[in-house]
Amino acid sequence: MTAVATPTTTALAGKRRRGPRPRRLALYGFLTAMSLVWLFPLAWGMYTALRPFSDTQANGYISTPEVINLDNFVNAWNGGDFALHYFSTLIVTIPAVIATLVIASMVAFAVSRFTWRFNILVLLIFTAGNLLPAQVIIVPLYKLYTALRGIPAPLSDNGLLYNQYFGLILINVVFQTGFSVFVLSNYMKTLSKELVEAAVVDGASVLRIWGAVIMPLCRPALAALATLEFTFIYNDFFWGLMLIKDGDRRPITSALNNLQGQFFTNTNLLAAGALLAAIPTILVFMALQRQFISGLSLGSTKG
Repeated sequence: MTAVATPTTTALAGKRRRGPRPRRLALYGFLTAMSLVWLFPLAWGMYTALRPFSDTQANGYISTPEVINLDNFVNAWNGGDFALHYFSTLIVTIPAVIATLVIASMVAFAVSRFTWRFNILVLLIFTAGNLLPAQVIIVPLYKLYTALRGIPAPLSDNGLLYNQYFGLILINVVFQTGFSVFVLSNYMKTLSKELVEAAVVDGASVLRIWGAVIMPLCRPALAALATLEFTFIYNDFFWGLMLIKDGDRRPITSALNNLQGQFFTNTNLLAAGALLAAIPTILVFMALQRQFISGLSLGSTKG
């Protein structure tokens, strides 16, 4: 029995034989070019870090390396006390990210799921906090951190917020909460109101609705924010420099500062240190990559 060709099958066969559209090819070309542009600094940093400074000094930065080794990574790890600064940074970063997401999700839940007199005002106040430069408040904040006394022993070993991990965690949470509230509140507005109404009818409390109904649905948004907030807080240098006095308590960016001399900087050694400092953020992104990508498209299919 022979198949009879119809106009529909002929059109479909023509579409199959037809190559990619010019617009799609242009899009792929653009995305490929942008990917190469974004990857170039990482590749150049790796290329520089694997070369001894003597090789770069003799042949120039743009040249074929005569020697390739890991000496710069070993010297950066030892000279910058990376193990110590990794520990200090993670002590601040992990609690700050968790506290930021918990507080921001509570505020976003209150301003997006309930109608009350000041919900818009509260959202505007938290959002406006993102517009305040940190340098503007550093003088009064420094005086506040050195004037407040009586901080309990588990949080402070000198009774102050200054030169303490808790003080650094606190200021990072304050400055990062506004952005997280803005993102989470917009996402929560896309969730079905019937879910909250059904939970209220079942007699669930506000905290129960937040923890058992809303938070599981916000997992993509929380994962995307966790990746961003970890990167923001981990890479912070300003607060650690101004509010921490002891060098062994300062964040990982201080380790890079330790690799610079007063009159000379080994750029190959500094490139190796920068790559070492970037490892935790790369690992976090790889672990949350799927959720992060899905979080970038939050609300793109709504309305």
